[in-house]
Amino acid sequence: MLNRRMMLATSSALALIGPSIAGAQGAPAETDWLHYANDLASTRYSPLDQIDASNFDKLELAWRFSTNALGPRLDADYQSTPLVVKGRIYCTAGFRRDVVCLDAGTGELLWMHTHDEGARIGTRGGSGLGVGYWTDGTIERVIYVTRGYTMFSLDAKTGIPDPAFGTGGFTDLRLNDDQVIDPDRGVIGLHAPPLVVGNTIVVGSAPTAFAKGYVRGFDVRTGQRKWIFHNVPMKGEFGYDTWTTPGQAEATGNTGAWAPMSADPELGLVYLPIELPPTDMLGISRAGNALFSESLVAVEIETGKRVWHYQMIHHGLWDRDVSCAGILCDIPHNGKIVKAIAQPSKQGYIYVLDRATGKPVWPIPEKPVPIGKVPGETYSPTQPMPTRPPPFARQGVTENDFVDFTPQLKARAMEIAKHYTWGPLYEPPAVTSDTIFGTLNLPGLQGGANWPGGSYDPESHILYIYAKNQFELTGIVIGKDGRINQRGGQPSSGSDDSQGGVFGGAASLKGQEGRGRDSVKPDGLGDPIVPGMISIEGIPLMKPPYGVISAIDLNNGTMLWQAVHGETPDKIRNHPLLKGVTIPKTGQAGILGTLTTKSLVICGDCGLFTDETGRKGGRLRAYDKATGKEVGAVFMDKAQTGATMTYMHQGRQYLVCAQGSYYGADLVAYRLPGDVGGAKVIREER
Repeated sequence: MLNRRMMLATSSALALIGPSIAGAQGAPAETDWLHYANDLASTRYSPLDQIDASNFDKLELAWRFSTNALGPRLDADYQSTPLVVKGRIYCTAGFRRDVVCLDAGTGELLWMHTHDEGARIGTRGGSGLGVGYWTDGTIERVIYVTRGYTMFSLDAKTGIPDPAFGTGGFTDLRLNDDQVIDPDRGVIGLHAPPLVVGNTIVVGSAPTAFAKGYVRGFDVRTGQRKWIFHNVPMKGEFGYDTWTTPGQAEATGNTGAWAPMSADPELGLVYLPIELPPTDMLGISRAGNALFSESLVAVEIETGKRVWHYQMIHHGLWDRDVSCAGILCDIPHNGKIVKAIAQPSKQGYIYVLDRATGKPVWPIPEKPVPIGKVPGETYSPTQPMPTRPPPFARQGVTENDFVDFTPQLKARAMEIAKHYTWGPLYEPPAVTSDTIFGTLNLPGLQGGANWPGGSYDPESHILYIYAKNQFELTGIVIGKDGRINQRGGQPSSGSDDSQGGVFGGAASLKGQEGRGRDSVKPDGLGDPIVPGMISIEGIPLMKPPYGVISAIDLNNGTMLWQAVHGETPDKIRNHPLLKGVTIPKTGQAGILGTLTTKSLVICGDCGLFTDETGRKGGRLRAYDKATGKEVGAVFMDKAQTGATMTYMHQGRQYLVCAQGSYYGADLVAYRLPGDVGGAKVIREER
């Protein structure tokens, strides 16, 4: 047992080997968290129950690991979900996306790997979503993808690159990709963790329009490519003829699989969530249904051969990437157990399919949708719409969706609404003019659901998922020269320091925030209506709730409950136009993932608010998973930016999540005091 720290250095790794910790006889069994969402089924579920409704409020800060010193700039949007293996935490961290190994009980840094990529450019910055893990029972490896799209295999004990993997421990993912990508300027990357299934690493990509987003399988020991799946089919391959204009399949890019994935080793299948080709709201360069855009594709783990696919949107015009891993679930249906996959979506549907065949478990009929007026555009006349489960997010825009805190606000909202087109879920982007500024969409381009996905209780067959409810604008601009371009943006969420507002997504539209609260006129409602304006003096044009958590019963495809998640933002509660008005709890709009345990659904706030004591912060919240009642909350000084996970270590259950703000980011761990909930405090040996 080591009694001092040792420092090991290579050209790309810094390793600090710290003290080991001895377990105690009779302590609860240690548990691991081996994949991004705990298991290959992406359930984000743990049966641990030391932390429950009776003691959640008593949680205390166990440790905090700051990422502020990692990289030249702060990474406020820290999205990583850590893995836990044998009492060690592995995760990506910081602006430069380093990999750190921490002691699971103390948060102490044991080793760190960093890689200087110089001028190499990637499409996905920040810390990324995490790492992969592999072991054959003796050898242990941590697998991750850098910002510049290089894949490393690290010794899990030391952080030193494995010399047997690729070239000196890494594989350049810009090579051997069935296309030519500039080694430095080729803008391609990935922020999702690689999926390790058996001895295969499955890696997707998030390219720009100048590269195609193929998916590949690599040998986990050697780093050599085993197979490649062409998300945009090549001539002669299945799906090529769905690109109905000759040459468009060859000319297009993107169509990547940038989200986390899931896999079924028994069926030998990995499930690829695929986004759409360029451009997000304009499809004149990709006539037809264009497989495999906005599809879930099942391929063989060992060969990459397509087994089945299901396209959720035909010829998409709304940026509805398949943005998270499908959840594998064995559910009762018509007197038998169906091996299913439940795929959440940005559009607020959950598509429940037989994961062996891709056939819908409940009917998903094709239904007519509106047709737009963009010259040269080809519109799909129908889209598949699940009959069960019901949508977990608000879909489409009606008069009832506009803010109505007061009659004056409602009237003003309808005045603004006259300058937009709006309608059902698949209302196409409008051609803009002097009087029509675009189309209001609900959900917005970020969802609905996004990369954290949902969580699932395999005992009750209930799926839990957070939904972001927020208007967003899309539109098509036709210039005087006849050129056609898309226009869209990510509006303010209406919550202070929320992911939707502070951390953002797509570029904002000029003027969308109105004049701001400091310039409120006497009646507050007299500002000129300008393009991009979807708020009234900072009050969102859409009425709440802005964020909800849903419980969906997959025994019968019904909604069990919905709970508003998050407090009313300060800028709404304290708005001068709302003085004296009783505002219901609005929730907050952001990008969040749920964790399900034996009795709880756990999720943190994506925005901050000022409580009755004057303290500004957020809360890590617990809900009774049977009823949706909030049963506990713990103060957070930053917003949750990564999905919460849990593990048992030395007799104590921990909850860990990434948190961020303007002031930087932390990985934060909570546990019960030593005398609460049966927790056992075990003395460390050094």
